[in-house]
Amino acid sequence: VYAKVQKATDTFLIDPAVILIVVGVVMFFVTFCGCIGALRENIHLLKTFSFSLTLVFLTQLAIAVLGFFYSDQTRDALGKFVNKAIVHYRDDLDLQNLMDYIQREFKCCGWNNHTDWSWNLYFNCTQGNPSSERCAVPYSCCTPVPGEVVINTMCGFGVQTQNYLEATKSIYPVGCADRAVLWIESHLLLVGALALGLSLPQIAGIVLSQILISQIQDEIKTRTE
Repeated sequence: VYAKVQKATDTFLIDPAVILIVVGVVMFFVTFCGCIGALRENIHLLKTFSFSLTLVFLTQLAIAVLGFFYSDQTRDALGKFVNKAIVHYRDDLDLQNLMDYIQREFKCCGWNNHTDWSWNLYFNCTQGNPSSERCAVPYSCCTPVPGEVVINTMCGFGVQTQNYLEATKSIYPVGCADRAVLWIESHLLLVGALALGLSLPQIAGIVLSQILISQIQDEIKTRTE
């Protein structure tokens, strides 16, 4: 909340701070219902906890299925997100750090290719752009130079005017979209394990809450009899 309040940008929908706030609120609500419901043996709170977990699980499952069957649409949606992140690269430090991390880890530049950085006001490659960074790309696009003592943070300057072969000498010209697809295809086992690791605790929470609800209802029934 503090990070969001301190910002004066209009990146609400793609702001990592907003995403953390939303996830935090949902997690607090769900865990509060489960914790207090179990401690007080409150059926209504336990049912709310079970329903919320079920809803979250089904939402994740639906997103995964839709993402698999509609991969092109998913890619376009992610492209729009990255597009906005590139546009506001200099306006939001969180977005800047996020894009730099993605490009360094995946060894890529831009979404489709390095010329996507023309979407940014500072890196725009039009002739009338007065920025000193015109036709450049961020340093996170640059390929590391073995044994380099002094890091050249300006290695991406002017690369948008170069062809593919020239650009490969100093930066990663491949777009992050292609790199992400290759990474997922080469780490299917890891992706599956992560998905299973996320789903199992949710399923366990749903089952255990239902068992507890059933036990409480049986106890109430026994007392009334």
